[in-house]
Amino acid sequence: MVFLLNKLPLKECPKLCHRVVDGVCGREPPRMSDYGSTWGLGEWLELLDSLSSLFRLAVGNNSSDEEVLAGLTDVGSGYGEAVLSVLRARREEIHQALVERTNSISSATLHDFDWQLKLALSSDKISSLQTPLLNLSLDVRENGALRPVAIEMNREELHTLISSLEAANKVVLQLK
Repeated sequence: MVFLLNKLPLKECPKLCHRVVDGVCGREPPRMSDYGSTWGLGEWLELLDSLSSLFRLAVGNNSSDEEVLAGLTDVGSGYGEAVLSVLRARREEIHQALVERTNSISSATLHDFDWQLKLALSSDKISSLQTPLLNLSLDVRENGALRPVAIEMNREELHTLISSLEAANKVVLQLK
């Protein structure tokens, strides 16, 4: 729905885009009352959502200028260049806002951990079990309070945990 930008005079496009980025970054977004004569309510909401998504995705996916312009084929080249210039100027600010938004999902952080490996030799149902078990003790700081978490895992559960942590590490490395 970015094609709705064509209704706006070209000289006003950078100002609107900067205000949209302000909204993405947690500051005051553009108000419909400033642009009510240009778009109706439905068009305004669609345009605002489209531009916000465009900025978030372009920065989140680390898109090149060509990729961004390819997504702006619906608008004239002047509008595409205006959007791209705002994106170039505020890329780092948008990236910081996305990181903060991701970090705010959970306030819990890992403070310390300890592990023990045990071998279960038998159980009340099986006389010879011989299953390795990992006891993982985590100290999680949440809202300033330290909370202990104890987890016991068998071999398969441990492999699943390690795979999940490796995948998370790859995502973190891509964000850097």
